[in-house]
Amino acid sequence: MAQLCSKPTTAMFTGKTHHSCSFLFVVLLCILGFYALHYPQSAPSSSALRNALRFRQTFLSAATNRTIASYLRALTLHPHLAGTKPSLETTSYVETHFRDYGLETHRVEYKTLLSYPAHASLSAHFSNGSYVELPLMELGLPDHQASQGLVQPYHAYSPSGSAHAKAVFVNYGRDEDYLALAALGVNVSGCVVIARKGGLSRGAVVEKAEANGALAVLLYAEGERFRKGFERGTVMKGLGDPLSPGWAGVDGAESLELEDSEVLKRFPKIPSMPLSFEAAEIILGSLAGAPVPNEWRDTAPLLQSKVGGVGPGPTTVNFTYQGENKMATIHNVFGLIRGLEEPDRYVLLGNHRDAWTYGAVDPNSGTAALLDIARRFSLMMRSGWNPRRTIILCSWDAEEFGMIGSTEWVEQNLVNLGSKAVAYLNVDCAVQGPGFFAGATPQLDSLLLEVTKKVKDPDSEAVTIYQQWTATNTDISIQRLGGVDSDFAPFVQHAGVPSVDIYYGRDFPVYHTAFDSYEWMTNYGDPLFQRHVAVAGVWGLLGLHLADDSILPFSYLSYADQLKEGYRNVWSNLLDTPVTLNPLMTSIQEFVTAAKEAEIEAKKLREQETTSDLVTLKKRALNDRLMLAERGFLDADGLQGRQWFKHLIYGPIDYESKLQMFPGISDAISRARNMSERQGQAIIEHEIWRVARAIQRAASVLRGQFT
Repeated sequence: MAQLCSKPTTAMFTGKTHHSCSFLFVVLLCILGFYALHYPQSAPSSSALRNALRFRQTFLSAATNRTIASYLRALTLHPHLAGTKPSLETTSYVETHFRDYGLETHRVEYKTLLSYPAHASLSAHFSNGSYVELPLMELGLPDHQASQGLVQPYHAYSPSGSAHAKAVFVNYGRDEDYLALAALGVNVSGCVVIARKGGLSRGAVVEKAEANGALAVLLYAEGERFRKGFERGTVMKGLGDPLSPGWAGVDGAESLELEDSEVLKRFPKIPSMPLSFEAAEIILGSLAGAPVPNEWRDTAPLLQSKVGGVGPGPTTVNFTYQGENKMATIHNVFGLIRGLEEPDRYVLLGNHRDAWTYGAVDPNSGTAALLDIARRFSLMMRSGWNPRRTIILCSWDAEEFGMIGSTEWVEQNLVNLGSKAVAYLNVDCAVQGPGFFAGATPQLDSLLLEVTKKVKDPDSEAVTIYQQWTATNTDISIQRLGGVDSDFAPFVQHAGVPSVDIYYGRDFPVYHTAFDSYEWMTNYGDPLFQRHVAVAGVWGLLGLHLADDSILPFSYLSYADQLKEGYRNVWSNLLDTPVTLNPLMTSIQEFVTAAKEAEIEAKKLREQETTSDLVTLKKRALNDRLMLAERGFLDADGLQGRQWFKHLIYGPIDYESKLQMFPGISDAISRARNMSERQGQAIIEHEIWRVARAIQRAASVLRGQFT
């Protein structure tokens, strides 16, 4: 207190100095009294640390691969597409387990627009007059799976339609692919295009085909692994329920009409369907016309001997798809462990539950891991553990349709998330195969690395995940969360919540097909379920640190490094232009200084053994700044033309962009290509200023000071 009053010139209130100091003294006593009443003091730090280490060891030692396997077996007995009766059964399964494990459990329901197939047919007609009906369902499934109500392969939100037209191969369906075709004299207008997956989202492939005059799209995933499998998926733009853009689709709430322009612009205008690789070979092998460009063949070795030309024709395809968009109830399930000292601070662990088919990998390998974390937390609670902060385990619905369950919940709880959410930890496809992969907002990098040093690698003897990770990578690469491919997207890109995404393996060969089954997991993905144990270990330990550490384990030095790297990336792409980057450089320098100051402050507070009210208050204040700094990167106006996406550092970036971050700047560079030099420079510099202001806001929050 003496220090507060030592310099009368710094008093915040007018009047005599001793009155000002007395007032401050009373205010501080009131604040300290409030926290002493509502947030009981923790034990001395050495004792608290011993307890934390003991409970973390309990968490790790309580792992059982057999239990996780039993969860996965139960979750994958039947296909469970969102909005169907089997999906409701998995909802009850998760809810029952949360409740049985002693978690405060509840369900939140939303009325949303989902999309289902009604009828489809496809045949190829060849130049010799013959034709073949192409299968539109996986063949070769085990007998016990073949008749279990699998949804036929389709693209959710595709419009109904028919086409009988020549087929043409468009490679990945990118702008550059259509330019290559145009250079060969090939016009796709009035044709059915055949595209292979890669580089673009399904919706973008259809959108570009439509822009080039195509009548319909057939999209296949390449390779022997997809020979008989069909990759189902959504073609809708954006995230969340299309009838409630920006607000939650709760029962009785405002809902747009299906014919509303805001709704229609999120759906393609031409129909599309998935195609098996086997069917794609049949069609592509019969095409003539201009030869396939060599650069296309180089990236598709399996097609080198199969594709004669790009078409159009002479083969024609007769295509029909009828779908139905209808309102359905989806269910999010939550299990809560209330924090003992800071119950109003929330650490969220989330995974989606719905699947296109059986969903053994996507997503129920993650659901099984989440249930095992719930079980282990329950054991810890029975041994006397209570987290410092509140933990919420989240089981999302309708992720496959466009992150609908998580997005609706984020929109409904946006203000509370903005003021109280510490972090969101996401796992989707927990186990796809070998190799550990992770994504994060950068302030969580250090924690992520530290936790991987504590968990045994599932595929190596006597080494940790971290050791194996560093042994197989010359440079550990933590991905960034700018994509829209899982439930972290609404938390990061709309709410500005620090987030992590972890998984084992990638690009698994049964993605979104009927072969994503328990049998595939036990035969190929993770026969001993040790990778499941490893993911649950990392996921749970991340949650325990964030819930129990007296000072949040955030380091914004890594964020500062990422921003500097992003600056260099922008600079190299605008090197030959008159665009100035000074605002961006200045704001990053401010952020670097703020990050260093926060790091020093955190280090000093961690070293203090005392548990006085004043120290407790200082820690709480620092934690709030560490938690809230990410929100500074949000902009109320969002990205140009994509206002829902608010984050100016991480968000979806066009595949053609050479930037890895700053989606608004990336968009501006793309738009500037079609403008005069002066106009283009103006819109790019405006986006640079917007990003600079966002970085300054984050730096200001980190410092905790007004300007």
